[in-house]
Order: sequence, then C-alpha cells, then structure tokens
Amino acid sequence: MARRPATPNLPPDDLVERIVDIDVATEMEGSFLEYAYSVIYARALPDARDGLKPVQRRILFQMSDMGLRPDRPYVKSARVVGEVMGKLHPHGDSAIYDAMVRLAQPFSLRLPLVDGHGNFGSLDDGPAAPRYTEARLAPAAMAMTTDLDEDVVDFVPNYDNKLQQPDVLPSAIPNLLVNGAAGIAVGMATNMAPHNLVEVVAAARHLVMHPDATLEDLVRFVPGPDLPTGGKIVGLDGVRDAYRTGRGAFRTRATARIENVTARRKGIVITELPYMVGPEKVIEKIKEGVQSKKLSGIADAVDLTDRAHGLRLVIEVKSGFDPDAVLEQLYRATPLEDSFSINNVALVDGQPRTLGLRELLVVWVDHRLSVVRRRSQFRLDKRLERLHLVEGLLVAILDIDEVIQVIRTSDDAEAARSRLRSVFDLSEPQAEYILELRLRRLTKFSRLELEREKEQLEAEIDELRAVLGDDVTLRTLVSDEMAQVAATYGTPRRTILLESAGGSAVTGAPAAKGSSRGAAVTLEIADTPCFALLSGTGLLARTATDEPIERTPDTRRAKHDVLASVVATTTRAEIGAVTSRGRMVRIPMLDLPALPPAHGAPSLGGGVPLSEVVTLEPGERVVALASLAADAPTLALATAQGVVKRVTAGDVPGNRDAWEVVALKDGDEVVGATQVTDDDELVLVSSDSSLLHFGAAQVRPQGRAAGGMAGIKLAAGQRVVAFAGVPAARVGDAVVVTVSGSSTALPGTQAGSAKVSPFEVFPGKGRATGGVRSHRFLKGEDALILAWVGAAPAWACGSAGQPIDLPELDPRRDMSGTALHAPLHAIG
Repeated sequence: MARRPATPNLPPDDLVERIVDIDVATEMEGSFLEYAYSVIYARALPDARDGLKPVQRRILFQMSDMGLRPDRPYVKSARVVGEVMGKLHPHGDSAIYDAMVRLAQPFSLRLPLVDGHGNFGSLDDGPAAPRYTEARLAPAAMAMTTDLDEDVVDFVPNYDNKLQQPDVLPSAIPNLLVNGAAGIAVGMATNMAPHNLVEVVAAARHLVMHPDATLEDLVRFVPGPDLPTGGKIVGLDGVRDAYRTGRGAFRTRATARIENVTARRKGIVITELPYMVGPEKVIEKIKEGVQSKKLSGIADAVDLTDRAHGLRLVIEVKSGFDPDAVLEQLYRATPLEDSFSINNVALVDGQPRTLGLRELLVVWVDHRLSVVRRRSQFRLDKRLERLHLVEGLLVAILDIDEVIQVIRTSDDAEAARSRLRSVFDLSEPQAEYILELRLRRLTKFSRLELEREKEQLEAEIDELRAVLGDDVTLRTLVSDEMAQVAATYGTPRRTILLESAGGSAVTGAPAAKGSSRGAAVTLEIADTPCFALLSGTGLLARTATDEPIERTPDTRRAKHDVLASVVATTTRAEIGAVTSRGRMVRIPMLDLPALPPAHGAPSLGGGVPLSEVVTLEPGERVVALASLAADAPTLALATAQGVVKRVTAGDVPGNRDAWEVVALKDGDEVVGATQVTDDDELVLVSSDSSLLHFGAAQVRPQGRAAGGMAGIKLAAGQRVVAFAGVPAARVGDAVVVTVSGSSTALPGTQAGSAKVSPFEVFPGKGRATGGVRSHRFLKGEDALILAWVGAAPAWACGSAGQPIDLPELDPRRDMSGTALHAPLHAIG
C-alpha cells in the first residue's frame, strides 16, 4: 500500500495566490490600443516638422553627439548601432541598422543623411552586416542637427530617464518633403514622395514672406516630385490631387533610348529606373514575359551596370520589330513603368494627420520660425549675461587697487564677495567673476579687449532684439537661412515631368504607336517598299522609303555617298550579295539599318560593314547586290577572263544561305553583276581599255551550275576590269568612266588619270569580239586600273569615303585622261 505524502506547511494569508477575473474583451481592447499607440507615435509615422521617425532621429542625434561629422573618420556601423540601442532606442539592433542603412542609400533618399562606407545594399540586394560597414554623418545631416545646444527644441528623457534626447530636430532642411517617408502603422500608413530641395525651399520662402499664399502659388515652385533615381513621371493629375488633399497617385517610367547595340540590331538602353525598382527585378520580369509569350520581339536583356557608367540595361530587339513598339510593350508588362501612391500622413502636434503640400510647408515653416526665435532668445540671454559680467569687470579694472585692497582685507571669500558688492555696487555674479579673475587680465591691453567686446555684445544684442521684436525681420532671417541651405545642398532636378503619356518616353523619338496604356501595339516593322544600298566603301543599308534617290550638289561632299549598287525591294524581303567567288549570299533586309530621308542622296555613314552581315572567305569580296524576288529580272554577271552569264530568274534555293551562281575556272573571278532584261545592253571593259557592249538578248539565261559563255575577246595577259548593264531607257544619259595607270603599281597608291565619256560614242559589236578602244594611255601608263559604266552623273570617292572630283564630260571616245589629285577607291 502506497504511503501518502506529508502535508506541506501552508503559506501566510498575504502570500496565498489570488486569481482576478477580468473581461477578455476589455483586456484585449486596452492592450491593442496601447500597442497601436506605440506603433503610431513611436515607430511608424514621421514627425511633420523634421520628417523623421523616432529611430531615425535618435540615430542622427547620437551620431552628432559622438562627433561623427563629415570631416571626421568613419566608424564601424556596429558601434553606432550599439550606442543608439544602449542609450536611446532599446528595440533591437537590426531595426536600428536597417533605419541607418536607408538614411545612407542614395537611391532611397533624395538627400542622404548618413555617409556610408562599404556595402550598404542596392535595390536588389541587402547591405552587409554592421561589423563590415562604416558610417558618419553626411553634410546634409549637419543642417538637421545644427544649433541643438542653443535650446532651439525641447528635450525629453530617454527610456530609462538617465539621458536627454531631442523631441524633434531643428531641421534646417524640409526633410519630409525632400526625402519622403514610408511606414505602416496600425490602421494607417504613410507613403510620401521625394522632392527637389531647391524647389521646396523656394516654395517655403514664398510662404514665409507671404503667409496667405495659396496652393496654386506654391505649385508654381514645386511642379512635382523629384525621385532619387530620376526617370519620368507620366501624368500629373494625381500629383495635383495629392498636393491638394494629401492623397493621389502617379505613374513613373524608366528613361530609355533606342541605340544600335550591334552593327545589325537595335536595342533599348535603360539608364534610369522607376523609384525603388531594381535592375534584377526588371531583367527577371522580361525573361518571364518572353518565356510565357507575353513579350515579343526581344532577343536578349543584359545588365551592364557598373560604377563608372552607372545604370545601363540593354534590351536587344529582334530584327523585324519596331523598337518603339517593343518599348511600349515593356512599359505595360514590366516594372519599367510603375505606379506610386501618395498618402501624406504625418504627426502634427502629436496627432496623425493627412497633409497637402501647403499644410506640409506651413508645419515646417512654423517649426523653423520657432527654432530661429528660440535660438535668438538663447543667444540674447547669453550675450546679456556676458555683457553683465564684462561691465562688472570693467568697473573692477578701473579701480583695481581698491578691489585688491578689499579682497586682501577680507577674512574669507564670502566676506570678500559681500564687500565687493557693497563697495562697487556689483551683482553677485559680477562679484564672483571678479574673485575668479586671473592677474594676467589686469593689463591695459585686456581693458581694451573688454571695451571692444562690450561694443560687439551691445551691437549683437540690438540685432537679436530686432529679430525678436519684429516679425518681418524674423521671417527675413529665416528666409535667408533657407536660401543658404538650398545653395549649399541643392542639386538639379533629376525626374522629368510629363503631363500625359501621349509622347514617347524615348528622348528625341516621336510618339510610338499605341502609346495609350490599353491600345494594341504593332510590334513588327511593316513590309514597305525601300531600296537596298551598297556603298563603294563596303557599307550596307536600306532607305526608309522608296522615294527615288537623287544626288544634288549639297550632298556631293558627304562621306560614303558613292552608291556602288542599288536594289529595289521591301523591308521584310531578302536580297542577295554576289561575290567575286561566284557565290550568292542571302541577306535579310531587316538586318540592314534604315537610313532617315536626307536632302539628296542618303549618306551611308550610318550603314553596317559588309563583314557584319555577310560571311566571306579570305580574298572574297562583294561585287553587287541583287533581288531574290521570283519576278525579278535575270542576273547578268561577267568574270575577269571575259566570260558572261545570265542566271535564270527565280533559281533560288529556299533552304540555303549561300549558293553558287556560276562555275568559275581556275584563277577566274566575278568582276561585276547586274540585273537586266533582254532589251538592255551589257558592257565589258578590259584592262587594255577595250570596251565592248552588246544586247543582253545575245546571252541566253542558264542554270546556276552553268559556266557561262564568251563575252569579250581578250588579248594575252589582259583581264576584264568592269562589267555593267545599261537599261535601254538610260542609254542616252549613260557615261563611261575610265582611270588609267601603271599595271606594276600597288593598288590604291597611284592617282592615275581619268576620263568621262558619253556611252553613245562607243559603237556596239557582237558578243565574243574585241570591242573598241575607250582610253588612250599617257607615258608611264599601260592599263586601266578602274572603270565604270552607268547613268550620269558619276561620283567617285577615296578609301575613307571622301569625295574625289572627276573631270568634266569629254565627248571624244579615244582620248587620254586628266590627272587626278588622289587615288580613287570606287565609282558609283
């Protein structure tokens, strides 16, 4: 049988546990109200006067008390956090460090108040631990804490009643409007947009001198927010609502421009993002949109941001898509366009209130008037106290012998103090100050110093009394100090304000189609007629329209103005490039940059080099462009050995990027190509100046594998230097340009002599004959180094694209040329 435990001794009646019955609803209500009160007033909402939450205010005050001024060395952030937590804010180190980090981030605050050294985070990543980072006050923070030792604000006890902390900072900067605020309390929240310091100060100064100023008067100085990351604000109606009622919304857009990111493709370059949007978030959303088929026309998106060049996101656009339309699509589907909701809730006289622009400025202006008034009164009291002592000291110095006698004959300090007061009619502070006087102050020089100090004190006292006695003088002083703050810490506006989204967000670009938020956007480039252009220096481009290309005197000096080959096509079609190896290489027109319309012939300075579009073998070059359309005329080409061929129209393989158009013999190469009809004339010019032309109908079209037929009969050691097709309608205005020189000179080193003759003076002969002489050689010349046949006028350029003048038209066929001043590279 188990034994029962012994009965313990019972406690006295006053120690007996008492259970108190309480109503749970009443207890929860009271506890929740206490919690809500604490969150609202001591954590989440800023004070409208200095724009700071309690933790932020305590950080700045403690750093100022530690002497961490901008001209002092950095200290570990952990030390600052420890000082703040131990003395003022016992709520955890992480909350303090997070608040300090935000005060140091230039992308969070328009005017940072903490100067951080180390990794203080980015929009996509958090900061390093406080043991790794360092901090000190930023220059602007000195204006927030200035004059704290002059009784400008009230001080309150800290959490354990051992120290004193300011109830609010003097805040010479309108911090709440300049840096904004964000916080979530119980039953309420605040979200305020940053503004430009210079604009806010200008509005505040106007309000200081015109207390009855209306909101419309102030909006003239503050047109809208100025975000730390720049960008664009689209639509200002919500901003005006917020300025009037304290609540509103606006949309922010990234700053973007269209650039050539590669020689063949355009891209969208982002240099500024909406407020609090990070580049990694944008890249992630773009990739998600491409994978889910919500975004089209995007080839790649990369982040090229670095410290040297700042933010730079490059979004490469696929060929065939309009970059402006793709950008509008990105605005709708990614954070490149974001919304910002304004909710101006702040504490005013200890109560949370929703404030408009005028109310926010009134609170700060009244605070600055109070600060300057209290500072002036403090300085006045200090100067009156000092003047009182100086006057007593002057009395003692004037009769110093008697003062010394009184002190020497007194029994103790108290007796000396009493006798000094009675003999010289001094106050107790004056008598005490004289007793503490050092003997070195009894010189004649010290007396002069005291007299000058007295005069200066009297002048300063008069100024301070004027400030305190006249409201206009006080307001003028406050306004002048505001202007000094704006001049010291102000920066130019970063954010562009747009009334609506009607204009394109791309700098210098016209409005994109479908710029309204809900409209459909045509992404692909329309298949419109245009021309494909090949310059004499090897640049490819396309025209923006199919308007005829006209050369005028004002374009003669433009670089790359020699058009070696021109093909009529459409924007989304494909053309071919005929090479010297007898190949045809396919080129999509969308790979070529579009040149804007110009006065006269378009300049190909914006073209893309052949090597970026066409893959060539060593020693291979492009001789002409050709249309690949099924209804295009047949392609005629000629080789250096005098072979001529016409390729059957439409003989284009659909699954190959390059194919052979003529079977060349060993050592032979294609020297020219053009598209002709049976009515056109084919022209071949040989190196010994023989020119032969005959009807294109004499050359029957052949398949791609054929080797062609005899075109011109060449003498031993000679070769064809030029081949062209002259349309039947242009025979009357065609010209022949020949350039002679020495066959032993290196290419591009001799200028030679040139002749321009009418095509009509050269008689036609049958195919496979020798032709007629087109150029008479001078002494030292033995060959044609360059020739060209085509519609007048003829243009020539050097190797760098610089224009070179050709001689005037010579109606004689068999004549010598005129010496040139520079070597020719191409004629067109």
